[in-house]
Amino acid sequence: MKKRIFRSGDRGKADHGWLIARHSFSFANYYDPEKIRFGTLRVLNDDIVKPSKGFGKHPHDNMEIVTIPLKGELAHEDSTGNKEVIYANEVQIMSAGSGLTHSEFNNSDTEEVNLLQIWVFPKVKDITPRYDQKKFNPEERHNIIQTIVSPEKSENTLWINQNAYFSLSDVDKDLTVNYEIKSKGNGVYVFLIEGKAEIDEEILEKRDAAGIEESDNVEVKALENCRLLFIEVPMN
Repeated sequence: MKKRIFRSGDRGKADHGWLIARHSFSFANYYDPEKIRFGTLRVLNDDIVKPSKGFGKHPHDNMEIVTIPLKGELAHEDSTGNKEVIYANEVQIMSAGSGLTHSEFNNSDTEEVNLLQIWVFPKVKDITPRYDQKKFNPEERHNIIQTIVSPEKSENTLWINQNAYFSLSDVDKDLTVNYEIKSKGNGVYVFLIEGKAEIDEEILEKRDAAGIEESDNVEVKALENCRLLFIEVPMN
């Protein structure tokens, strides 16, 4: 097993007043040559957006963009005609493909929204842009691993244009979950959304992460009640 630990406090930070962002990888004005990407995982931003504020229309191309609201509600609109609101326990995916513009705003005028936005390099470039979102039952990740994004087209997951998998798990204190790599040669980035956990004798606190390569599985023990995000990606 090849392992690298990413500490929450070492992430980049941007405070724009209306937006407080934490960057796991180099992004915008934050640059760290040691944190450019993990395989095809390019961006993991942990954003808090003030009520009624947000990102105006801006362009993307050739990137798979996954958005996971942790609390609150996010309004999305894009140039392909999609206009939706995403809530906690829902996940959005957008293939920017050959190019599109979109905007994202906090849909509430009283409550903050906290979201994870994750970018993955695509498998096939210049595809027709597309959008999808899905609600997931949190009971189906209680002490087990719930796959939410996969390269296999299924009614149970969101499809991604990459040999990548995203999974969530809510684990009770003192219990263990075992993540099995789904595609040989992939690595997995384990992001601890909440709680305290142990991976291969390393202790992770809230918003810490572990990048694991050259292993068929990763065992995670919950030292407190935990919420885990597994991002499995090709390493090339």
